[in-house]
Amino acid sequence: MSQPRKRPRLTLVAKVERNIHLLRGRKVILDFHLAALYQVSTKVFNQAVRRNLSRFPDDFMFQLTQPEAEFLRSQIVTSSWGGRRYLPNVFTEQGVAMLASVLKSKRAIQVNILVVRAFVRLREMIAASKDIKVRVEKLEHEHLQTASIIDVLVEEIDGITREVKEMKALPPVPKRRAGFHR
Repeated sequence: MSQPRKRPRLTLVAKVERNIHLLRGRKVILDFHLAALYQVSTKVFNQAVRRNLSRFPDDFMFQLTQPEAEFLRSQIVTSSWGGRRYLPNVFTEQGVAMLASVLKSKRAIQVNILVVRAFVRLREMIAASKDIKVRVEKLEHEHLQTASIIDVLVEEIDGITREVKEMKALPPVPKRRAGFHR
C-alpha cells in the first residue's frame, strides 16, 4: 500500500509570491491577502489605510475596476470576494513598504519584510527571464535563417520534380528497329 504523496510546504516568501498579480503593468498584492498576512480583518486593514490615505498615492495603491475584479476572481478561482461592498484595493511594492508606517506592530514589521522580499525576488526572476528572452530571440533568428535556406531547397526540389514529371509526359522517342534498313 503506497503512502499518500505529501505536498511540498511552501516557504512564506513563496506563498506571498503566489498572491502577487500583474495589473495595469504593475506587480500588486490584494488587500485581503495582505490583511490575512497581517492577521487582521480586511475591514480593519482598509480602515487603517483610509485613515492615512495621503501616504498612498496612485502608484502605491489603487482600487480595482469591476472588470479587473472579475478577471482576478477567475484567476484566483474563488466564487466570490466574500460579500464585499467595495472593490478591492491593491498595493504595489512601494505601497507595501508604506504600510510599515501605518501598521506598527511586530507582526506588521515581519510581514512587510516578507512581502518586500517577495517583490524583490520576483524582480530578480523577471531580470533572469529577460536574459532567457534574449537567448530565445537569438535562437528564433537562427531558426528563421535556417528555415529560409530550407524553403529555397524545397523550391529547388519542387522545380526538379516538375521537370522530371514534364520529361515523363513527353511522347516516347520512336525506337529504330535493329538490322539493315533501306
